[in-house]
Amino acid sequence: MLAFAKDITQNQPENSKESENDEFKQYMDYQRKLNHERLVHHSLDYAKNHLQLNIQKADGDEEQLNGYLQNAFPVSHRFGNAEKIMLLLRKLSNGQNSSTNWYRMNAYYHALVYDSMKRFVKIYNQLIQDDPEKAKEYGASEGVQIDFDDWVYLYFPDLDFHIGHELGYTHYPFAKRNKAIAEEIEKNVKAGQSREEALKSIKDDFEMDDTSIKVLLGKPISNEDMELFYTSVENPIYEALTEVEDSRWGAMDGESLLDHSYYMGSNLKVWEWRTREEVEEEAESVMKELLKGSSK
Repeated sequence: MLAFAKDITQNQPENSKESENDEFKQYMDYQRKLNHERLVHHSLDYAKNHLQLNIQKADGDEEQLNGYLQNAFPVSHRFGNAEKIMLLLRKLSNGQNSSTNWYRMNAYYHALVYDSMKRFVKIYNQLIQDDPEKAKEYGASEGVQIDFDDWVYLYFPDLDFHIGHELGYTHYPFAKRNKAIAEEIEKNVKAGQSREEALKSIKDDFEMDDTSIKVLLGKPISNEDMELFYTSVENPIYEALTEVEDSRWGAMDGESLLDHSYYMGSNLKVWEWRTREEVEEEAESVMKELLKGSSK
């Protein structure tokens, strides 16, 4: 199984504060309708199968194939050709289908999973609207559209591999982090450093790993970085997330990191809901005024 920031085998999260906040309960109810294992599996499977189809369709036409790669893998096409990306997708799929080990991904793999999931979620969400029965076959959710932005916030450790490029989604707070890093890079480059020097000079301040630096420098993935390191599923790699914190953490007193992440996620989601509601309310008000004017 691929090891994300949270355990994707856990589909029924609960929080004691749900009974105190209807909006938070609504958010957690949504979380309980997702099947993360199936979502990741089908995202990788879709990416792999359609890449194979397009390799065959291109029939040696590199320009056509490269065009597909840029569209289907907007981030990860930068560090590998079709053959390399196919190999990485197979490694990811094999890791995801393993029931005995957790496989740790580096920035190269995170970028490829991000590209694959973003594409599949868009297609899946359209199926939910147009063909619910077909969508049900994937088993990725219980009839609800998947919020890609929210999923990335909860299950990715960061989006450092995307620094310098438009995310296309809000992805707050990752977008905030990326903006801060990009500004520091630009400042250091203007001061005379090379891009590589600028990245290395801020690496420790932002706790960036080596593979993220390589991705941002546009370096092709090496054989060493293609390794997926693993550990037994018996090892409690997510144990720290469920430990309840004491008063030393202030606002997190009596909560675990897992509780806190869901609570933060719900706040971001509720902000989105309220914004939409406010827009709809304003639109309704405008329509009423227009109707009044037309009736005079």
